[in-house]
Amino acid sequence: MTSQEPEHIQWPLIGGLASMALLWPLTALTGVGSGAPRALTIVGITAAVWIGVVGFGRVSRPVLTLTLTGLAFGVLTFLLSLLFSGVGGGPGGASWTALPALAMDAFWGFLAGLVALGVQRARGNAR
Repeated sequence: MTSQEPEHIQWPLIGGLASMALLWPLTALTGVGSGAPRALTIVGITAAVWIGVVGFGRVSRPVLTLTLTGLAFGVLTFLLSLLFSGVGGGPGGASWTALPALAMDAFWGFLAGLVALGVQRARGNAR
């Protein structure tokens, strides 16, 4: 890529990385683990994949890419929760938590993007 070419957002990559949200219902449906060990494993795998793909790949704008990935992950997680538990998570559900959860997912994506940028710079191919 020359310095005059605009750096674009890779939407298919964002969608693919955000699909890691499917690990939550898949592990629940298959009975793989439960509680904090399952949650920490899924979060760790997701972070490793995001940072690995973007950090070791030739992805431009890693911080923005993973921030948007985190946001898309949050939207997908919210939609999956609606699908599996209904609007509001059933009687007395906490649908009001959607916006804070989206903000938190975007923040985690931002942090992963910073790490991925660091990996790119350490490898000498930061974009």
